[in-house]
Amino acid sequence: MNHPASRVPYISYDPTRHLLLTPQDDEAPARVARLRALGIGESPLPAFDEFARKLARTTRAPYSMVNFIDERRQYFAGLYTPSQDQAVELGPAPASAQPGRVMDRDHGYCPHVIVRRKALVLEDVCDYPRFAGNPVVDEIGIRSYLGAPLIDRTGTALGTVCVVDLEPRPWGREGLETIKSMAAELVEQIHRMEKQQSDAL
Repeated sequence: MNHPASRVPYISYDPTRHLLLTPQDDEAPARVARLRALGIGESPLPAFDEFARKLARTTRAPYSMVNFIDERRQYFAGLYTPSQDQAVELGPAPASAQPGRVMDRDHGYCPHVIVRRKALVLEDVCDYPRFAGNPVVDEIGIRSYLGAPLIDRTGTALGTVCVVDLEPRPWGREGLETIKSMAAELVEQIHRMEKQQSDAL
């Protein structure tokens, strides 16, 4: 007899909304504390927006994010969209949040990346039953995803960098190496920001 709940205890299932498979994130409290110490993850930063722009240009993707994740939500502290004049709305957001920068934790693929602590390449999300039912497919039209975790000097997975497309994309090994390299580049930038804060005290 098959007992999915007992075999996969780290997966939550909500039968009322698609096939919603969201990984349990035990490191979230420690991550939130680290993000607060760094002073990032709760507001947009021009440096992260510029990095998202660079990432989009490098990968030739229409959408790019620097994403920090807490227990309840994802926050795009860096965001690039085809029209920077009007950010794309990527999910329900509180009235106080800047439109397009907040997304529920059960939307998208970054929560999987941060729990796996490994890059994730989905050339066509519809090829993967576990990911094809994600709300972003129907609500936003996302068909392709490429993301990597931001793991800092303390070993904390702070968030992700990712790109998405509304069409399937053959990212290949080159795409994988690119997203991993750019994640490492941003982690070094965060470390420099931390040092500047420390030197200023």
